[in-house]
Amino acid sequence: MTTDAPKSDATGAPGSNARSVLIETGEWAGWRRPDRDTFDTRSGPFYHRRDADGSVRCAFLVEKRHLNGIDVAHGGCLVTFADHAIFMFALDHLRGGPSVTVSLNSEFIGAAYEGDVVEATGDVLKAGGSVLFVRGVLKVGARVILNYSGVIKKLKPKAAIPAPRDPDQGVD
Repeated sequence: MTTDAPKSDATGAPGSNARSVLIETGEWAGWRRPDRDTFDTRSGPFYHRRDADGSVRCAFLVEKRHLNGIDVAHGGCLVTFADHAIFMFALDHLRGGPSVTVSLNSEFIGAAYEGDVVEATGDVLKAGGSVLFVRGVLKVGARVILNYSGVIKKLKPKAAIPAPRDPDQGVD
């Protein structure tokens, strides 16, 4: 699969205000990918879409650059993808506000190889006022390769950051 014909869209991923691009042609047609220059974007590209039943599915193609020294997908790559996926599953609850991963647990069950398409499915187990509990699995076809769960913390919008203090002025 290749990255083809992206179209920018300010409405972004399912249920969010995040920016993403809709892929209109090629093997990823109908999928979206983030439209930002961040670690998870450079690690992928990671794609997402909303299925007919309303659930969110994520996917990426394992390329040579994703492999470790024994020619399987690097565990760090798979966990990065799982971390990305928990936010895609939680977007309807996050409402575009800032949030961070508090914890991410994973169990490696199988391997992915160059040319494999790894898919993530999952759901929000509980959404509280400021914390969400999310779980999912990564699969290649019907074969589970990673089980994971995570906790997401909703943050308050950024407050103004005060200017640094002059250390010679003392403490108030």
